[in-house]
Amino acid sequence: MLRIDELTSEERAVHATLKPERLPQHVAIIMDGNGRWAGHRSLKRFLGHQQGAKSVQLVTETASRIGLPWLTLYAFSLENNLRRPKAEVSFLMRLLKSYLESNVQRMMDNNVRIRYIGRIHELPTEVQDKMHWAEGITAANTGTTLTLALNYGGRSEIVDAFRALAKEVQQGHISPELISEEDIHRHLYTAQMPDPDLLIRTSGEMRISNYLLWQIAYTEIFVTERLWPDFRGINLLEAIAAFQRRERRYGGIGENCGEVEEDPDRMKIAAS
Repeated sequence: MLRIDELTSEERAVHATLKPERLPQHVAIIMDGNGRWAGHRSLKRFLGHQQGAKSVQLVTETASRIGLPWLTLYAFSLENNLRRPKAEVSFLMRLLKSYLESNVQRMMDNNVRIRYIGRIHELPTEVQDKMHWAEGITAANTGTTLTLALNYGGRSEIVDAFRALAKEVQQGHISPELISEEDIHRHLYTAQMPDPDLLIRTSGEMRISNYLLWQIAYTEIFVTERLWPDFRGINLLEAIAAFQRRERRYGGIGENCGEVEEDPDRMKIAAS
């Protein structure tokens, strides 16, 4: 059920330019720039993370109002867990618990279901308990599925998938020569969702940071200089508008790509 009337006037103006039939099914976001947002204001880094958590809920609510089926956010990477100061990692875990406690009712009000991908079992037990609590409460919701990538790494996801697949081979359930892309896909954390149509990265960095490496093979990428704590629903709509202006070819031939010669015998290789 669309709730366009709940968008701000600015959001409605952008939404009015969109083609409903070309709305992406799955948008993934690399939420980057919390620390720089704080640094530009001479604030402590944790305040940037707090402001970033507010952006998560605001963007999720806009996604639910326009009927976006899947929204996946890169919230906490394996590298964050290993390389950030322990005090910052501890704060991020407390912030996650606080976010879930404070926003689960808003998720219910917006018909949002929350899920997680990553090596969740490595997070603190009390954090896992709170995650499962929020997931259980929102499980019956039928609107946007908000997936948080936590303790996540794209390479580790593929390793975990290969380990599961190797067990199938070892147990004789599948022959190595018959392994297909679909067999790998069904062992990924994201097996129950479509691949992203659109990947948004905030803060202007031109890299994918080990995020959904298998899934984004044909994903359109949108990079914005805006830092994540300043990213709002209208910016999500602007990214979708840019996505709709692109031609997705999946390795095929698009418009304005030169005249196609149907007879292979007439195609001559020019001398260099």
